[in-house]
Amino acid sequence: MMQTMSLRMPDYLKSAVSDVCAGEKISLNQFIVNALSEKVSALQTVDIIEKRAKKASKKDFLDALNQISNNEPHESDRL
Repeated sequence: MMQTMSLRMPDYLKSAVSDVCAGEKISLNQFIVNALSEKVSALQTVDIIEKRAKKASKKDFLDALNQISNNEPHESDRL
């Protein structure tokens, strides 16, 4: 389902966004939908990371690190 929304923005911002849209050959609507999608995704990602961090344990982390072998990297993997 799609909904229509009225949006107010300063003239300078509308002009700048319009210039970007012209350069990218996309509509103003598509630009705004993409920008909102990116912002929502970023905020949701932060929430997920924060929730997982609360469940984290320093002891479990250090235990996992101790399970990694201390071998030299393969020749092709060296910097």
